Amino acid sequence: MASGTIMIRDLTLRDGQQSQFATRMTQAQVDRVLPYYRQAGFYAMEVWGGAVPDSIMRYLNENPWFRLESIRDGVGGASKLTALSRGRNLFGYNPYPDSVIEGFCRNSIKSGIDIMRIFDALNDTDNLASSIRFVKENGGLADCAVCYTVDPKFSRGDRIRAFFSGKKLPHRIFDIAYYVAKAKTMVAMGADMITIKDMAGLVDPAASATLVKALKDAVSVPIDLHTHCTPGYGVASLLMAMVNGVDIVDTVIMNFSGGPAAPAWEIIQLFADILKLGTGVDKAAVGQINRELRSVRLELAKFDQYKRLPPEVDLSTYSMAPDLANLFADAAEAAVRGKPQRVLELCQAIEAAFNYPEPDKIVQHAQIPGGMYTNMLAQLQEYKLEHHVKEVLQAVPLVRLDAGIPPLVTPTSQIVGSQAVSNVVDRAQGKPPYSTVSKNFIDLVRGSYGKTPFPIDPDFRQKIAGVRQETAYDTSKYQKQANPVQADCGGRPLAKDEKEELLLELFPSVANKFLRYSREQEFKAGGGNYGGGSLGGAVTVAAVIEFHPTSPYPDEFWYGLAAYAGS
Repeated sequence: MASGTIMIRDLTLRDGQQSQFATRMTQAQVDRVLPYYRQAGFYAMEVWGGAVPDSIMRYLNENPWFRLESIRDGVGGASKLTALSRGRNLFGYNPYPDSVIEGFCRNSIKSGIDIMRIFDALNDTDNLASSIRFVKENGGLADCAVCYTVDPKFSRGDRIRAFFSGKKLPHRIFDIAYYVAKAKTMVAMGADMITIKDMAGLVDPAASATLVKALKDAVSVPIDLHTHCTPGYGVASLLMAMVNGVDIVDTVIMNFSGGPAAPAWEIIQLFADILKLGTGVDKAAVGQINRELRSVRLELAKFDQYKRLPPEVDLSTYSMAPDLANLFADAAEAAVRGKPQRVLELCQAIEAAFNYPEPDKIVQHAQIPGGMYTNMLAQLQEYKLEHHVKEVLQAVPLVRLDAGIPPLVTPTSQIVGSQAVSNVVDRAQGKPPYSTVSKNFIDLVRGSYGKTPFPIDPDFRQKIAGVRQETAYDTSKYQKQANPVQADCGGRPLAKDEKEELLLELFPSVANKFLRYSREQEFKAGGGNYGGGSLGGAVTVAAVIEFHPTSPYPDEFWYGLAAYAGS
């Protein structure tokens, strides 16, 4: 059996709640668990970035910077705090100039972030350079993530049509050599650690073992595996990584784990105990967090897609039933012996014992993020064409090929999925594919988001974007968001400091309404300090209804988006 140590990054307060409950945890709910997190001693806690800043302004009228600083103060340095950033895109779809990236990185670290996990939806390492530099200049650690994906599956018919049309179909792109090359480049750029970011949960146990070993041999910085449970590989893949030398694994505390989220810390800790891998995590403190999270989950029931509670588990007092203990022992032994298929069978039985949702066969077969499928289905329902879902799934690899075979992660997953739906709708209306194209798809094909893994046909780029050559986004044309004076709020500017100005830059529409609401509340109250009043905790439901605009998308859309955004 293995022995040594392994570090645990807890995702509960960011990716966990984003994947399971559409990022609806209020400040008050977060505050309830912070004293226990201070005792728990996780290596790191992912608490910010992803959908958190947007969602808590959009739905809760809460200030993202206050959320981060309150966690920093509550945890008190007991764990490193982590945020997620999309490199040059930061949070949105548009690339930003260095001035915005520098301000974001500097203020994030000043407000409590120790580790910035930086990724690019195209795995274009040029898009990471500015963030790496600014994070390190400000004393943070650069965690560079390579997005894990698989090659598109083309049908026999697709291949026959491609042959007769002269269209080039790719050979294998996303092999081990691809990921090793990306990791080496990132380390040369200054990466302090490398994360395998498996946003769709597609890394199976065999691939996990092979990839972790290859990366450990290739680079000297710590390797982290981040995955999800949607297609049923999550626990098994983390276990195979553990026995093959991974340094850090990402987990979520039991009551927020499973399904579209990451595997449970409790399950991984039990395996660590069997493998004699020390984690340094206080089991009793996590038991306290888990009990509180159960109450929070019930409070968030409206956003809980599965409503399947796991059994109550506190590892400081937990005693496994003999049958379950045998499953854990057999899975650990199979992992050490290098039998990934057996590990998968046993770990899926373990997941079932903890009442996890069944593996999503559609995601497993189509090899796309679960939220991407949900969004495509919702779009088809708008056109009353949901019976065409099979055609959309068949269209995805072809659209992805035309767009340069991007990894399917936010925002490329939304862009490719929406275009696949548009192509099917066009066909149903008697029009040729790509009669309807989104601005984001045009930008992707033009080259605005960066270099794609596979070259885009110049004729196709001309047809879609009006240019034959890849054309990068010109940040010199970037227009800073206006910060108007609010005459009816005592002449205060909409954003009153650099952090609020960054909110306007990164989330223009949502932040505009949120900051307008904040200035109105401060003015009514006769003033207020940054972080106080409406900027700090949650406001009443009535206030949100009064001042918060209705989103143009239904909750189902945002749930689906949250299920894989960062994922």
